[in-house]
Amino acid sequence: MRFNKRSGLIVAVQGTHVVKAALAFVFFLIGIFSISGAMTSLRPEYRITSDSVNQAATHLNGQLLFSLMGWENHQFLQALPKDYQAPKLSNVMFKLSTNINLDDPRSLLGRELPGFSLFDGKILVAGEGTNYTNMPMESAPPIEVMEAEKEAALQNTENLPAAPDGEGAGAAPPSSTGDRKAVYIYFTHTRESYLPYLKGVTDPNKAYHSQVNVTKVGDHLKSALEKRGIGTTVDKTDVMANLSKKGLGFGKAYQESRPVVEAAMAGDRNLQYFIDIHRDGYRKDKTTIQINGKPYAKLAFVIGGENANYEKNLALARELHNLLDQKYGKGLSRGIIEKKGASTNGKFNQDLSGNALLIEFGGVDNTFEELNRSAEALADVFSEFYWQAEQVDAPAH
Repeated sequence: MRFNKRSGLIVAVQGTHVVKAALAFVFFLIGIFSISGAMTSLRPEYRITSDSVNQAATHLNGQLLFSLMGWENHQFLQALPKDYQAPKLSNVMFKLSTNINLDDPRSLLGRELPGFSLFDGKILVAGEGTNYTNMPMESAPPIEVMEAEKEAALQNTENLPAAPDGEGAGAAPPSSTGDRKAVYIYFTHTRESYLPYLKGVTDPNKAYHSQVNVTKVGDHLKSALEKRGIGTTVDKTDVMANLSKKGLGFGKAYQESRPVVEAAMAGDRNLQYFIDIHRDGYRKDKTTIQINGKPYAKLAFVIGGENANYEKNLALARELHNLLDQKYGKGLSRGIIEKKGASTNGKFNQDLSGNALLIEFGGVDNTFEELNRSAEALADVFSEFYWQAEQVDAPAH
């Protein structure tokens, strides 16, 4: 750079620098086009997709980022818990580049086995005996079952408990919501049923019926809650029948149940809690527990990992799980499972309320005697939680 008094500032640029810059830019463009061409010419199964990027990003949490930044600025390390152990860089890079978690073999098997995505999920709170081999699992019924044209005949129905009436018998509860309904019970998979009542049916995937199904569990839960002073309404909209009429598949069930819940919320502003009752697909050995010599159907809480009320819904489920453990012993609650990703809904209508729950009541082999005991237990701990929360939220006088 030179300064001339007459002409002012003069900048001298060497021609070789311009040439180098131009060549670098040309090679940069060639590199970009080459990489883009290589990526788009790959077979679809080998291409990088947004889902792959999303899966890789899930391995990056706040603690890991603080740990990485701490390599340059040790002040960041002070924000980490004292017992935090930084992961090995080689393990992190392996997870990011392959989306395979060596601690979870499903991340490898799920790419190779058809239908393995049904077992996707994350155990947020593990009940006793719960692990990745027995998490709640629901499979779509065959088309003929969805259409209910060849519905199974019923059996063992002579001993079914009568439909509870009103608020149940017994003394009046110490507290009551009066005419106000606080709990809304509904059924996204309305026709999920139980094999002991379906004559000639042994296939768990065919445990569906239009009359004897999870709605009876909802009836008993309603009665149990109202005996404890909590006004409850049960909505038996046949979501599966609506799917069949519209020619929609089982995977669109939440698309159909969502407006049902939205209409209920708009029609009654007093509703506070929303419970979607389901039935698991596992057999009796995994869905039944003995408590004081009596069999109970196990319960499982499912949280949609892609809903705005995730933390609130998780806190509610955690509270009920802990109360069940305390009052009925470990094992009645199988725990809390998070479901998200391309293979599932990911919301389960729980984005509509911070007090929304999806509860699996037993499995395909459970009886209503066992299911009703569990409904009583859930009503017991729920009422304890509910009235404590009401006292906390009550305005001071």
